[in-house]
Amino acid sequence: MQIPTPDGRADALAAHPDSDDRHPGVLLYMDAFGVRPVLEEMARRLAGHGYYVLVPNVFYRQRPAPVFDLPEHITKEARPAVFAQVMPLIEAHTTERVLRDADAYLDFLTEQPEVAAGPVAVVGYCMGAKAAVRTAAAHPGRVAAVAGFHPSPLMTDAPDSPHHLFSELTARVHLGIAESDMTPEAVGALDKALEAAGVEHTCEIYPGTVHGFTMADTDAFDAAALQRHWDRLLPLLESTLGTG
Repeated sequence: MQIPTPDGRADALAAHPDSDDRHPGVLLYMDAFGVRPVLEEMARRLAGHGYYVLVPNVFYRQRPAPVFDLPEHITKEARPAVFAQVMPLIEAHTTERVLRDADAYLDFLTEQPEVAAGPVAVVGYCMGAKAAVRTAAAHPGRVAAVAGFHPSPLMTDAPDSPHHLFSELTARVHLGIAESDMTPEAVGALDKALEAAGVEHTCEIYPGTVHGFTMADTDAFDAAALQRHWDRLLPLLESTLGTG
C-alpha cells in the first residue's frame, strides 16, 4: 500500500481478516531492521485475531522496503555490518518526522473501509516502541492502547525524551523490556514515571532476554519471550479495542 505523507508516499503492508466485517485498527511500527518477512508474519498473526494491521516503512524517504541488504538470519557476528547500514537512517528519523508521519499513518489507517470506527492501538518494536509512545501522546483521543517491546530508551537526558510525554497519554500501556536493556532500578524509575503521570500501565522485564527478542530472524530471538509478548499484547488489545 502507499500512504500519502507530507514528505511523499510511504510504502506499507496491511493484513486483515478475510471477511466483509470491519475490524479494529492497529498501527504497527517496525524495528530498526525494517519491514521484512518476519514482520509480515507477525502482522498476519495479529490480523488472525480480528484486527486490521498497518505496517508502514518508516524509512520510505530513503527507499522502499526492503530498505537494507539483510542476511536471511541476522547473527551476532553480522550485526556490526547491518548496523552500519541502519544507523544513518535511524539518526535521520527525527522526532519531527515521526510526528508528521504519525498523523498521516493514523489518517490512512482509520480511513480504510475494513477498519471499524473508534480508537486504534499502536504497537512498536525497538525504535518503533518510542514512535508508538510519541504517536499516542500526540493523539490521545485516537489511540486507546500502546504496546512496546524491547523499546529504545524512553527515559534519557534529551529534551525530547519520550518520558516527558507520559502526562499526555490516555492510552493503556504495556512495555515488555529485554533483561539486557535496563537494570531493575531503571525499569523501576520508568514505572514510577508512568505512575506519576497517571498512565494505566504494566512495565515488565522479560526474563533472560536480550534486545530484539521478538524477532525470529535474529540471534536475539527467544521463543518463550515471543509467546509472553502475545500473552500480554492480545489481552491488552481485546480490553481496549475488542476484537473483529
